[in-house]
Amino acid sequence: MKIIDSKGRLFGKVNILDLGAITVILLVLIGIFIIPGPQGSIAQVGNTATDTIELNLLVRGLSVKDPDSLLNEFNQKANINIIVRNEPAGQLTIDSAERLPNYVIVPQPDGSVKALLDPRPETFSIDMMLLMTGKGQMTKDGAILANQKIKIGTVLELDGTNYNFRGSVIGVNKR
Repeated sequence: MKIIDSKGRLFGKVNILDLGAITVILLVLIGIFIIPGPQGSIAQVGNTATDTIELNLLVRGLSVKDPDSLLNEFNQKANINIIVRNEPAGQLTIDSAERLPNYVIVPQPDGSVKALLDPRPETFSIDMMLLMTGKGQMTKDGAILANQKIKIGTVLELDGTNYNFRGSVIGVNKR
């Protein structure tokens, strides 16, 4: 009896191409589930949310009619829904909201420029800094909140009952 017959079957029973495909599928499954590495996958890390993660979020140029009422709402320890990379990522608690001064660039007679406070009394654009906390896990690769990696520069979308805007993370700490 030949090992491989004229139709490409091993010992006349199993096709060699089918055996190769089954071997590749088994190797992929072993690589995914049995050998994920020392840290595991993000899905495995996300199930053990034990740390309190603190985020600093910078919001620039938010157009709002009544900025003081929005800041008051944020300063009342509001829970806010966040969206990361177009994926809902749970809720964070806003610990504090601080309005940042608006500056304008003013050219000087000698050709230099200075940043001065915006003299306009009513502007409908504000800059603010939000300090937010939530449950997640701090790994060697950064913070993970709701199975999403959060690092400096990550854009978070904040979604509430009467607002939806984006801000950029400028600080990530474990509390």
